[in-house]
Amino acid sequence: MTGLAGISIPQIVSAAFTADAKVKKIKVNKDAVILFQGDSITDSGRKKDDAGYSTPGVLGTGYAMLAGAEMLLKYPAHNLKIYNRGISGNKVYQLAERWEKDCFNIKPDVLSILIGVNDFWHMLNGNYAGTLQTYKDDLNILLNHTKEKLPDVKLIMGEPFAVTGIKAVDAKWYPAFNDYRAAAKEIAARFNATFIPYQKVFDKAQESAPGAYWTHDGVHPTLAGARLMAEAWLASVKL
Repeated sequence: MTGLAGISIPQIVSAAFTADAKVKKIKVNKDAVILFQGDSITDSGRKKDDAGYSTPGVLGTGYAMLAGAEMLLKYPAHNLKIYNRGISGNKVYQLAERWEKDCFNIKPDVLSILIGVNDFWHMLNGNYAGTLQTYKDDLNILLNHTKEKLPDVKLIMGEPFAVTGIKAVDAKWYPAFNDYRAAAKEIAARFNATFIPYQKVFDKAQESAPGAYWTHDGVHPTLAGARLMAEAWLASVKL
């Protein structure tokens, strides 16, 4: 622990956001439908046989549930409907394969996407033949299609992140993984999406507690890490 021990999660998030001048908040209106999409970090053990919304089983045990619970508690008059359709192991092309059912049929007003770590990780371990260009192309195509079908949707793009030196994340990840992070940020700007700088958030958090406190394998957050992510997500919206 450093001299910053005891710094609060809101302070960590505020410091990370201050370092990124392009972070902007989006307005969440009354009766909004909010959809969280992504891989295992978003999935977080949700009940996939439940097509409902705004319940613990539907939202899983991670940042989507924690952020959703906070909004539902503080803003009951907003009548929000909050969905989670993250699926463990997904890469961008797998989002596209299920986008009709798991996005367009839900008709979200706010669409939050966190995707990219598997597009890199699975390539690194030999389980996927995609490249950085594949990731860029697939994500551009997916977001173009999304804006065509849902022209008024408000987009939130989470930055793919990793915490080095913890189990799965080692020197082989760098510098190549940084290019995936940069690509996500560039594409978010292209589609006027609110960008959540999760890497800066986790980097800043390690000034308060070591990386293993925030993520148990370098990729998947602990309970503290999930709460950290939820705080960052909530800092990107206004109700």
